[in-house]
Amino acid sequence: MYGAPGPREYTVVEIDEPAPHVRRITMNRPEKRNALNHALRGDVLAALYEGDADPDVHVQIIRGAGPSFSAGYELGGGNEGLELPFYTPGGDGQWPRHVTTGWMSIWDLGKPVIAQVHGYCLAGGSELATGCDLVMIAEDAKMGYPAVRFGVPDMHFHAWFLGMRKGMEMMLTGDSISGVEAVERGWANHAVPADELDAATLELAERIAQVPTELVQMNKRIVHHQMDVMGLRAGIRAGTELCALGTHTKAMADFLAARESQGGLTGALQARDEKFGDYRTSHEGAEERTGKREGESFDGSYGTKG
Repeated sequence: MYGAPGPREYTVVEIDEPAPHVRRITMNRPEKRNALNHALRGDVLAALYEGDADPDVHVQIIRGAGPSFSAGYELGGGNEGLELPFYTPGGDGQWPRHVTTGWMSIWDLGKPVIAQVHGYCLAGGSELATGCDLVMIAEDAKMGYPAVRFGVPDMHFHAWFLGMRKGMEMMLTGDSISGVEAVERGWANHAVPADELDAATLELAERIAQVPTELVQMNKRIVHHQMDVMGLRAGIRAGTELCALGTHTKAMADFLAARESQGGLTGALQARDEKFGDYRTSHEGAEERTGKREGESFDGSYGTKG
């Protein structure tokens, strides 16, 4: 369904094996905070499929180079000249169907995948991490979906992984939570200081790698099958239709108009977040803008619109 793994020249991920039977994939667009353009999404999924097919690999880790795991989908023109990494039937809602199919395909892999999250984990970045089997997170990381302030997300995981009340709050405000709260709410497994994240994630991966891989694969499926029976996959798929409707709202039209009138995407996102006092309008965000380290792909959804 997702294409057989084969030889590939990776351009925006780096792959290493930091321990026996552990494969680590590092997203490598640090200058864009690992904004998920078509090339990066394609490399991530292809690398995961390749590792899953390798009998010597028992567990995989996905992490981000630079200051963040991933700030979201590419919105700043970084998809120009690139095709979608795999086929998805067209029509209204193609984009949310496309990205959720990709992230949920991680659930269908045999080997466990650990998301190693630091810095910003926003919008599409939070979808990627949610699609992984386990999440190790830095205590000071920020996980959120600010794109709810101008549209409807692609992958509606909040109620499932954060509970109805907190999930509702995040969906209605676009506010983020820290790594510590992400663990308290059940979205992540363990929160550790950022400088200990590499070692802690590798320690967990090595513990998993000691269990016979055929048992790990079956036990991974047991958990996911329970979630599927409860309706998680059907709920996420149904949500893509609401995402498609969201692109036709006045709020989305106003945001796109602001993008044209306020100096491009950066100005429109600045105006969006200014009244909330967070993300790019926070003290940290102001320093990042001064340093010109974030580009126009800081956060968001609707990757085919950029």
